[in-house]
Amino acid sequence: MFFVKRYDRNNQDRLSRAIQIMVNEVQNKLDDNNALDESLLFFDSGANREIERLMREISEIHGTDVNLYDTTGTLRVSSNPLIYNKGVLSEKMNPIAYYNLNALNAIQFVADEQMGKVDYISVYSPVRDDQGNAFAYLNIPSYSTQGELKQEIANFLVTIINLNAFIFLVAGAIALFITNRITHSFTLIGEKMREINLQRINQEIQWKRRDEIGELVKEYNKMVHKLDESAEALAKSEREGAWRQMARQVAHEIKNPLTPMKLSIQYLQKAIDNNSPNVKEMTRNVASTLIEQIDHLSKIAADFSQFANIGNPRNEMFDLHDLLHSLISLYKPTENVIFKWYPVPQRVMLFADKTQLNRLFTNLLQNAIEAPENKSMRFVELDETLEGDCIIVNIRDNGGGIPANMQEKIFAPNFTTKSSGTGLGLAMSKSIAEQARGDIWFETIEGEGTVFHVKLPLVRALD
Repeated sequence: MFFVKRYDRNNQDRLSRAIQIMVNEVQNKLDDNNALDESLLFFDSGANREIERLMREISEIHGTDVNLYDTTGTLRVSSNPLIYNKGVLSEKMNPIAYYNLNALNAIQFVADEQMGKVDYISVYSPVRDDQGNAFAYLNIPSYSTQGELKQEIANFLVTIINLNAFIFLVAGAIALFITNRITHSFTLIGEKMREINLQRINQEIQWKRRDEIGELVKEYNKMVHKLDESAEALAKSEREGAWRQMARQVAHEIKNPLTPMKLSIQYLQKAIDNNSPNVKEMTRNVASTLIEQIDHLSKIAADFSQFANIGNPRNEMFDLHDLLHSLISLYKPTENVIFKWYPVPQRVMLFADKTQLNRLFTNLLQNAIEAPENKSMRFVELDETLEGDCIIVNIRDNGGGIPANMQEKIFAPNFTTKSSGTGLGLAMSKSIAEQARGDIWFETIEGEGTVFHVKLPLVRALD
C-alpha cells in the first residue's frame, strides 16, 4: 500500500507538471500565431490541422498521449485517435472532470479512469485565452500506471533482496573472520596445553587484548606458574626421596660384608693376643674372607655406578647376533646348563649403547641360570621373532616362576628374591631397554618357569 500511494502521488505530480508545461506550450503557440482565432479553432480546417500538428509535436516531445477537448467536452484532437475511432474510449470528456473544470473553474483535475480492465490516471487542465477564459481542455492519460507501479515494486524488491544478500554476505564474512580469530585463539591455547610437560619449562601465552579469551589466557598463565612451582617441588621431593632411598640401599649393602669382615678381624686379633699356635692358618682364612668381602663391595660399587650411568648412552651401530653369540659362548660351558638359541635367519642391526645392552642380556641370562635352584639340570632357551620394525628376544628358563605377590615389584630398584645382591639388575635392565626406545616385560607360570621378552627397534635387517 505504501508503494501504491507513493507511486500515485509521484505520478500525479509528474502528470501535473507535464500538463502545465503542455498548456503553456499550447497557449504560447496560439499567441504566436495571430492567424488562429480561438472561436473558430475547431471549425476551421486549416486551424484544425495546425492544432493536430501541435498535439503530435507535444506528444512526441513528452512521450505521452495528448487529447484536446472543446468547451462542450467533445474530443477534437488526439495524438492517438485510433482508440477513439474504434470506440474503445468515448469521445466525450470525463463528466466529473468537465464539471470541475467548467462549472467550478478548477485549475486542474485528476481522474481515475478505466479502459477495459486497465485502470489508469487521466489529468485535465483548461487552456485559456488572454482574458483568462477557457476555450479548450487539455488531457493527458497515463495508461502505463499499473505496469510502472509493478515495475517499481519489482525493482524495489530486487533492491531489497540484493541488499539483504549483500548484508548476509558481509555478516557471513564478519562471522567467519570472528570465528577464525576465536578458533585460532582456542587452537593456540589447545596446542600450548598439549605441550605442557612437567619435565621442562612451560611457556606462557602472550595475549595483549583484554577480552574473554584474554581472561582465559590469564588463568592459563597462572596455572603454568603454579604447575612449574609444583613440578619443581615434586622434582625436589623425588630427588631427595631417591637420594634417601639410595643412601639406605648403599648403607645396607655395605653393612652386610662389613660385619663378617669385622668379626674375622676381631677373631684374628684375639687369637694373636692369646698366642694361638694356628695364627698363621687363621690369618690365611681371614685374608681369604676379607678378599671375598672386598670383591663383594667392589661389585656393589660397580652395580650402583652402572645404574647411575644408564642415562648417558653411547649409541653405535652393531649386530645384535654378535653380542648374543659372545654371551652364549661365555655361559655355554657352565656345568648342568643346556643353552638353546634360535636366531632369525638374518643379521639384525641396532643403533644403541652396546655396552648397556650387553649388561641387560647378561643380567637376564644370569637370572635364567640361577632361577632353577633345586633342579639338577637347567635349561635356558633364546628365540627371536620379528615384529614390524622391531625384534623381540625371548629368554626362557625352567625355574620355579615368579610368585604372584612379587610380580608387580620385579622391576623396582633394590627389590630382589635372592639372599645376596643389590636388587638393581632388573631395574637396570628395564631402564636400559627404555633408553634404547624399546621395552621389556615377562610372562611367568609358577612352578614352570619364566620368559622375559626384550623388544628393540631395528635399524635394518639384512639377509
